Amino acid sequence: MVRLIYRNQVFEVPAGMTVREAMKQVGLSPEITLAVRDGKLLHENTILQDGDEVKLIAVISGGEG
Repeated sequence: MVRLIYRNQVFEVPAGMTVREAMKQVGLSPEITLAVRDGKLLHENTILQDGDEVKLIAVISGGEG
């Protein structure tokens, strides 16, 4: 299993799926969420391995428009 940590929530998903698939499975948008494992940013096509612990971070953008 893979542990995804988003804010104060912990989700578990099966190993073997991509970061993008895992985010969608737990209801997060891959377009506005970054995945970090061991301090390194993961690409959305990275295959998650059994035992991985991935921190998910919401990207906040803004500005004048």
